Amino acid sequence: MMDLTARLEPVLAGLGYELVMLERAGRGQLRLFIDKSGGITIDDCVAVSNHLTHLFTVENIDYDRLEVSSPGLDRPLVKAQDYVRFAGEQVTLKLRVPLNNRRRLNGQLVGLENDAIKLIVDGAEISIDLRNVDAARLRPMV
Repeated sequence: MMDLTARLEPVLAGLGYELVMLERAGRGQLRLFIDKSGGITIDDCVAVSNHLTHLFTVENIDYDRLEVSSPGLDRPLVKAQDYVRFAGEQVTLKLRVPLNNRRRLNGQLVGLENDAIKLIVDGAEISIDLRNVDAARLRPMV
């Protein structure tokens, strides 16, 4: 999976997109979440799908179905640079090991410093080791 991610990132960057996440689902399904400045449209998904279908055929990459979509308003934060890029946004973090008896934290993302996520929770700034984050997502404001 990492090999495929490493192969796709430069291809998508060349097309003007960022690979947010790649998942292998059951029955040979590949699911890609892409993003770009200004957001993703249906036309973007179709263009990437068409391009990758041809690429996978040429490079003999095994899959049965390809799904390309936007990461959504609750975009996952996957890479370290995501914590810098989305500083100032509201996020939800799920932790591997609880911090102050809490595995789920909601707060304002301050940024990333020395592999520690800075987050304002209940008015106080806290630091969370990046390795302790099981999942992180933007929290869309309603």
